Amino acid sequence: MVRRHRKKSRRYLGSRSCGAGNIKHRRGKGSRGGVGYGGTKNKWTYLVKYEPDHFGRHGFVPPRSDRLKEINLWEINKMIEGGKLEKDGSGRFVVELSGYKVLGSGRLSSPVFVKATSFSKSAVDKIKSFGGDAKVE
Repeated sequence: MVRRHRKKSRRYLGSRSCGAGNIKHRRGKGSRGGVGYGGTKNKWTYLVKYEPDHFGRHGFVPPRSDRLKEINLWEINKMIEGGKLEKDGSGRFVVELSGYKVLGSGRLSSPVFVKATSFSKSAVDKIKSFGGDAKVE
């Protein structure tokens, strides 16, 4: 003979707590016990001992902020031809480029003294071949 009984869902009608004990125990994710680490304070000692880095932000690497701007030799030559640079006592044009890397694309028309943060090898070779000088800041 088949045993007849009511479904469990019908047993909780009118019982207020529906099998959860105190009504507070079904409220919010902090009372979910083993789900995550949000128990009602009972896992704090575990976190302190075994997972001290559980909370907080970790591992962020900020974007590189020290990237140098670039300038080519043809741009420096354009500045010379445009009359934007002055000559020093030895007849060379003087360029001060703080925060720039000088690259070797293009040609120079006259000797130049360039003071910059960084140089490519080809830029140094071309500057010196025209009687100029390259100095790293």
